Amino acid sequence: MLLAPALSRVIRIGRLTVIDTAGATRVYGREPGPTVTVRLHDPALEWKLVLRPRLYVPEAYMNGGLTIEEGTLFDLIDLLVTNNPGTAEHSALWIHDGINRLLRRLHQYNPVKRARRNVAHHYDLSDQLYDLFLDHDRQYSCAYFRSPDDDIETAQLNKRRHIAAKLLLRPGQRVLDIGCGWGGMALYLASECEVEVTGITLSEEQHKVASRRAAAAGLADRVRFHLRDFREETGAYDRIVSVGMFEHVGLNQFPIFFRKLHRLLTPDGVALLHAIGRMDGPGATNPWIRKYIFPGGYSPALSEVVPVVERTKLWITDIEILRLHYAETLRHWRARFEHNRDRIRALYDERFCRMWEMYLIGAEMAFRRDGHLVFQMQLAKRVGSVPLTRDYMVDWERAHTAPDAVAASAPGMTHIPALIPGYHRVGIE
Repeated sequence: MLLAPALSRVIRIGRLTVIDTAGATRVYGREPGPTVTVRLHDPALEWKLVLRPRLYVPEAYMNGGLTIEEGTLFDLIDLLVTNNPGTAEHSALWIHDGINRLLRRLHQYNPVKRARRNVAHHYDLSDQLYDLFLDHDRQYSCAYFRSPDDDIETAQLNKRRHIAAKLLLRPGQRVLDIGCGWGGMALYLASECEVEVTGITLSEEQHKVASRRAAAAGLADRVRFHLRDFREETGAYDRIVSVGMFEHVGLNQFPIFFRKLHRLLTPDGVALLHAIGRMDGPGATNPWIRKYIFPGGYSPALSEVVPVVERTKLWITDIEILRLHYAETLRHWRARFEHNRDRIRALYDERFCRMWEMYLIGAEMAFRRDGHLVFQMQLAKRVGSVPLTRDYMVDWERAHTAPDAVAASAPGMTHIPALIPGYHRVGIE
């Protein structure tokens, strides 16, 4: 078996049993940990998994070339990430990781036309899909768990409130939401803070839903959504917020992104950037994620972001690191996805379900065991635009927390799945 030498070196924690196409069985690992048995159905997989496991393991599972006979996909990914088969002990991985680092700027080349195509690949899927695993406000980014007992609805409301607190909003201010998704953040800010919001997105589906929600909530006079790239935006804004969009910008565009923030902000303006990052320095996007889930995407290290901000002459007035919040968010999404798997299979097929199962579990493991994080970076043009202490954030959040906050937190969202255990349509029509 071609895999045997590599797996013998890599798998130490847990037990991995591999059954090849000839029916031969080999067991790897000796220390306590996850126990998994996989069967290979394609002889070519052996050399593929030796050469490029980060691409071909998830691809083989997605296409049915690798099946799990003992344990779960979660157990398999847990076992592989725990054993970290990305070290120098695996020479082929070391070579491919080096090549990916060298080519990462090419992989992240995202002019406006390609950026639109990349966004459509992921976000212009069936409108029903996102109803079946996200919260009812369709917040497709890291939630904020103030308590381990928070459900996903509460945690996503916490996130919106937490971000609003950092924006120091006053009634009547103009706000730009870059990468507005389905409009949840924009509608929350408009209704809770009495501001005018312009949301921009490259997704046609998101634009349609967001515009419909604004009209249904009676906020169309204060919230407007446009199909527009951030590089095409003009005007002046008192506040700018961007949640879960920066990961699609790409290293090449970082200087353009922050220069654009500087240009769009009023002299006393404040911006809040919420994005995925990594704690272990610059890296490269997983090749399977890049091919199947987020083409052109990259989660940067802060060491790649901060120097660009410095050159733009923006003040970094606050940085908060959210560590396991996204892991918990993904755990909730995964549970909902599995609960509604039959419905999702009816929308697409089993291969699609396996692909998204791999994506959700792999992403969760990236935050639990592989050094990924979320950072919230507050930026200002002037040194005195933000108070000297962080007390204002806590005070604002406390003042805007109410027992019925969840029920009133998603204006205009009429697409509510009655398919999720424990979810009730309270106060939403």
